[in-house]
Amino acid sequence: MAENGGVPPAKRMWCSVPEKLQLHIAMLTLQFGYAGFHVVSRVALNVGISKIVFLVYRNIIALALLLPFAYFLEKKERPPISPWFLFQFFILALVGITANQGFYLLGLDNTSPTFASAIQNSVPAITFLMAAILRIEKVRLNRKDGIAKVAGTIGCVAGATVITLYKGPAIYSPTPPLHEATPMLLLSLGDVNGKNWTLGCIFLIGHCLSWSGWLVLQKPVLQKYPARLSVTSYTCFFGLIQFLIIAAFLERDASAWSFHSGAEILSVLYAGVVASGIAFAVQIWCIDRGGPVFVAVYQPVQTLVVAIMASIALGEEFYLGGIIGAVLIITGLYLVLWGKNEEAKFAKAAIPSPIEPGASKTHSLIKSSLTQPLLPPSAENV
Repeated sequence: MAENGGVPPAKRMWCSVPEKLQLHIAMLTLQFGYAGFHVVSRVALNVGISKIVFLVYRNIIALALLLPFAYFLEKKERPPISPWFLFQFFILALVGITANQGFYLLGLDNTSPTFASAIQNSVPAITFLMAAILRIEKVRLNRKDGIAKVAGTIGCVAGATVITLYKGPAIYSPTPPLHEATPMLLLSLGDVNGKNWTLGCIFLIGHCLSWSGWLVLQKPVLQKYPARLSVTSYTCFFGLIQFLIIAAFLERDASAWSFHSGAEILSVLYAGVVASGIAFAVQIWCIDRGGPVFVAVYQPVQTLVVAIMASIALGEEFYLGGIIGAVLIITGLYLVLWGKNEEAKFAKAAIPSPIEPGASKTHSLIKSSLTQPLLPPSAENV
């Protein structure tokens, strides 16, 4: 971060493109990147790659990408390491890497990329619910922002429940010409017949709970260890160690660690480089410049992109239960985001002038908001 008074290079315009347009382009690109990860992961599972091997290689690549940036860019702001910090990084890895990624692959293996993406839209609301239970987040039912946050949370939970318990009939199937124009290898990968759909959705909910828990748990860590890339690198390192320990018990077949097709190599590279390394860097910049609400609003775009990509690449059908659940989740998400935005406006209007006694305390309370657990508040609105 640049010191006040100077203009950091990151804030300058490149190619004469206004920064606001850069942000929109970056967020759309990010959603396509994440959407591609859902489809590529499904391809990897169906070609037979070991789940644990996939996760080990993904985190090796991600750690190799993040470590140099964390080391060189955060030399001055990285606090000394201690056993207590290492323990906290280990717990963050257990929740945010091991459980998060493990539940995701188990859920995706039994459902489809479209439904995996749809359920992920519940993460912001689940995070709010966890924070409210732990009294990190204030819930004021006498104001419209509080009512919106509660109603949105209920909508997201209801949507995830519908997706889990009700698959429903197929309401859309790719047309024969689409099938004829799609490579047969990809078409054979879209079939999820014989899978346990309900169990897969339960795993995906576990994935969302782990992701939300990671967001909540990392807040106190980042308050004492503000070097974000370093925290992420340590977390990724411990997650890799945990996956290696699991692999020692579950994957003893030496041949499973070898690549047998180009699809396996592509999926691992995509997961490590695009879905972990590049996506993390782009998201940090977007939240820093545009704010968390701006970034979160783009999340539902991912579900639509995944549905289109999965239909074209995998010949996947759309089911009624998934459509109903996705609508509930997206509606609930927007209610939560709207409530958070209104709450931020109310808090900003309530900040007293610097000469008033309560100014420092009020500002401290606002900074402790969970709306952006990874990054400091942004001074810009997009």
